[in-house]
Parts: sequence; C-alpha cells; structure tokens
Amino acid sequence: MNIVAVSFDLARAMEVFIEKAKRFFYSVMLLGHRCPECHGPLTMVTEGRCQCRGCGNKWDPTVQFERCLECGGAPVLRVRRYQCAVCGNDIRSKFLFDGLVFNAEYFREKMAESRQRKQEQREQVRQMLSESRSGDLPSEHADLSEVPGLLEALNALTTDLDESLAVESRAHFDLSRYECHIKAHTRDFPIGLTEMPPLGEDPRRDLIWRFIAVIFLAHARVVDIWQDGQKIMVIKHEANREGQDVSGESENADGLERPVGGTEAW
Repeated sequence: MNIVAVSFDLARAMEVFIEKAKRFFYSVMLLGHRCPECHGPLTMVTEGRCQCRGCGNKWDPTVQFERCLECGGAPVLRVRRYQCAVCGNDIRSKFLFDGLVFNAEYFREKMAESRQRKQEQREQVRQMLSESRSGDLPSEHADLSEVPGLLEALNALTTDLDESLAVESRAHFDLSRYECHIKAHTRDFPIGLTEMPPLGEDPRRDLIWRFIAVIFLAHARVVDIWQDGQKIMVIKHEANREGQDVSGESENADGLERPVGGTEAW
C-alpha cells in the first residue's frame, strides 16, 4: 500500500466533504431568511457575507438577522468579533461555519495610520540628518612649490613613463602575435592547445594567452575548438581545411624552430 498516495487522496476527499458540509450548513441557516429588499432567496458568498439571488444585494447576515440574547441589541463587528451595540456583550454568530470575519474598514484605517507613522518617522530621521550635517570644509589651493624639491622629484618619477608603459604592455601580451602562432600550428586534424609550443617564458601565463587567442580565432571562424576531458582541442575551421596546409610556416610565424610536441597539464 502506498501510504503517501492514500494520504493525499484522503486529504482531497476531506476537502470535498468539508466544502459540501459548508454549503449545506449555510443553506440550512439561511433557509428561513429572505432579502429585506425584494424577499428573494439568499446564498452565502464568503464568510460573513451573503447575497440575494434576486436583486444581487450583499450584506452581513449576522448584523442583519441576529440579536443580542441579553438585551436584544443589534450586533456590531469589532475587528474580529461581533459585539452588542447596546450592552457590549460578545455575540457568537450562527452564520459562520469555521472561518473568522474581520472589519475591513478597521484594518484599512490601521494600515493607513501605519503608513502615515512610517512616513513621519522617515521625515524626522531626514530632518535630524540634515540638521547634524556639517558645513562644507574649506580647502586652500595646494602649492607644490612650498615644499623644496617636490616638483623636481615628481617630474623625475614621471619622466619617460609613457614609453616604459608601452614597452611593458608589449612585453606582456600581443594578441596578433599569439593568433599567428595558433594559426601556424593548427592542422586539419585535432591538436591539443597544450601541445602547441609556448611563446613566453612563463608556461602558465603563456597557456592563458594562447587560450584567449584561440577563443578570438574560434569566434572569427578561423578554427574550431571543443573540450575533451581536461584538454582544449583545436582544428582548422571546416571551410579553411582544404588547400590551407601551413606546414613549414611555423618557423616564420613566431620565430620558433621547434616541432609541435611536448605536453603540459591544462
């Protein structure tokens, strides 16, 4: 027996039974009452609200039909319960099956008051912050000539800075050079990216730059790449394979005279 499935079936059956019992309860409780406007039959539409099937008017049946057992006063909905408008005693409604009613107007007012209080608190905090804010700090213009030798030292630090930065940048990464290197060592059959000879002295950094270059070449449809386990495989793009053998060009492309080979960990 599937206990879980049986439990869900039982829960659904109970929901259907409760709904039928609720409709029967309301029909019995409203059986002897009629619409005060057109004397039409009534039906419950939600907890604490009934509707005339003739004219469509809606109202609270507890307030309309019930009276206080102590003094005969009419009930008034106070937040979540009914009270007698005369003596103040609680009145238990016979038109409620298993739900609770609440005074919608009361809760709307409370929500409006809560929003108003929050807005007032934000305004107070904003006012406090604006009052505690300090004024602008006056700052005098800095005169570098007041410090002896400062200008000369700064000029010495920045001399030939552009040229040194350009040389350093070229020494780090040249995308065109790496693209030529990749194309020179790409064949009509798959070859691992790590099997291509490096261009730089740092193997890890050189592998990263080879990977960047091969991504650009794949985007330009010069090569095709895919992952095979821990390796990145490279092959000439299908449209460039026939008649595009570049054997013998690897020496001229990057100045290397070593054959393709030698593996590294990817």
